[in-house]
Amino acid sequence: MKESRDPERLRSLIREHQMEHVFPEELEPHLLLCEYEQGESICKQGETAEYLYVLVGGKIKVFTTSPEGRALILSFKTPLEVIGDIEYIQGNPFINTVQAVMPSTMVAVHHRWLNKYGQSHPPLLQFLLQIVTRKFYIKSNFMSFNLMHPVEVRLASYLLSVSQGDSGAFATDPPDVFQLSDIANLLGTSYRHLNRVIHKFCKDGLIERRRGIILIKNREKLFEVAGGNIYEE
Repeated sequence: MKESRDPERLRSLIREHQMEHVFPEELEPHLLLCEYEQGESICKQGETAEYLYVLVGGKIKVFTTSPEGRALILSFKTPLEVIGDIEYIQGNPFINTVQAVMPSTMVAVHHRWLNKYGQSHPPLLQFLLQIVTRKFYIKSNFMSFNLMHPVEVRLASYLLSVSQGDSGAFATDPPDVFQLSDIANLLGTSYRHLNRVIHKFCKDGLIERRRGIILIKNREKLFEVAGGNIYEE
């Protein structure tokens, strides 16, 4: 992770995402730009939450891990999104693990500055309220959807969510990002069943599996299988 203070770029990103009135003027000198490479963790489940993050570029993956070590994907996020809002409000450790799917940019601010300059700033409080209520609404819909759909739908949606650009390339390297055993856990299935579904997708001409790469060959048909991209809002 690369951390910097670049007032000009910060102002440009804030204007781009129409957040000019969200942060009070006193808070602006304490805003940080954080750049994450693909596979880097922004925060990890159970860690002490010290920063509030606003995603302004790239794409991130949010997942949770059970006490038994099983991981479950919750969502993929693109700008504009906030990480650590619930933790800041509740004063709790991070609920989930958040990882960059591609190079991503965050605006970060430490809790002590939020407490000093933000708690009496209505636009910031309104912004956080909108984000939190939207998350609970999406989570309710997602839980119902995920339980009712087969692995084929979840895998198709997953591949569409993490594929890079128009090429449709999905890299299974580096190992800490895209190990197929981890993907099986994230999708709530077994490694063996995931391999069967991947083989079927290859046979049907939807994807092509190479060493370290899954290439989407027919994005339109994969969208049909996904029935809507459930891992991305």
